[in-house]
Amino acid sequence: VQLQASGGGLVQAGGSLRLSCAASGGTFSRYFLAWFRQAPGKEREFVASISRKGYTTVYTDSVKGRFTISRDNDKGTVYLLMNTLKPEDTALYYCAATTRDPITRSPYEYDYWGQGTLVTVSS
Repeated sequence: VQLQASGGGLVQAGGSLRLSCAASGGTFSRYFLAWFRQAPGKEREFVASISRKGYTTVYTDSVKGRFTISRDNDKGTVYLLMNTLKPEDTALYYCAATTRDPITRSPYEYDYWGQGTLVTVSS
């Protein structure tokens, strides 16, 4: 499956953005999906993941209550709605997919990656 992320940009602290990741070339509903992020000079970090039908979601503690991951299997797209953004959310955001069960936070368990979309939050 190929993944194409979009929706990044420059936003002021407290603002919102919605990232999208469109998939092609595979059966979308087979995949667990996740968002990761990588800030300059830091390792890639798990942000959120969602199960195949969207019933189960997992978030890293720093984004709980602010970010929401969702998916539309008919459109083959996964979303990340980010509210109350903070400067520390600034990073390159990647979507990723895996068929491995159960949901995992490890980037090494994800086989397919989008190209990344940059989110910059100004203070």
